[in-house]
Amino acid sequence: MRRDGRLGVGVIGAGRVGPVIGAALGGAGHAIVGITRGADEERAEAVLPGVPRFDALEVVRRSELVVIAVPHDELPGLVSGLAELGAWQSGQLVLHTDPAYGTGVLGPASARGSIPLAVHPAVTFTGTSMDLRQLAHAYAAVTAPAAVLPIAQALAVELGCEPVVVAEEARPAYAEALATATEFSRSIVRQSTDLLAGAGVPEPGRYLSALVHSAVDQALSDAGSGAPGSLEP
Repeated sequence: MRRDGRLGVGVIGAGRVGPVIGAALGGAGHAIVGITRGADEERAEAVLPGVPRFDALEVVRRSELVVIAVPHDELPGLVSGLAELGAWQSGQLVLHTDPAYGTGVLGPASARGSIPLAVHPAVTFTGTSMDLRQLAHAYAAVTAPAAVLPIAQALAVELGCEPVVVAEEARPAYAEALATATEFSRSIVRQSTDLLAGAGVPEPGRYLSALVHSAVDQALSDAGSGAPGSLEP
């Protein structure tokens, strides 16, 4: 780690999440040293212009902080595969963004001296620079061993988020809660727009926009205050 606290950051995963996390950390003053290639190179380049593309092994080799933002099912195999290649370095920070895993999934890296961190920003990523504005108003679930928890919290703050500590054993329930909110919201909006379209209402998505946003805002306010209609008894 550099004396000024600035890190060389490498990103594994060039989908909707990885480039945005890299851009946020770059905006906080860290140096983005490389990112793996993805299916949408044009989008990744728009978010992280000029950042070199490498394979995962080379990204790890060049980085003081490795951000892993890959699909849930790929994460365990990626971490263990890189461990078998001797990629992980002692003292290197390794951070993943998956909501359902804590730091246990990073065991093969921590066994080689790396520092495991799990930081999940609670936003729906679009993979564009618009996400940077979302991060500035978001919370992030952080999980890490007690000795390095402040590092995970500090990185969440540098992303623009307010960190909330989630215990290792609670990560599956945390992930289920977010998935429920996301999928239920999408399902209800799809159902409602289909009904409006059938009723002859033009541009049903636009028609519902103000209603849905205000209803969700009110529901969130009630849930936070324990007002009638919230989940409080």
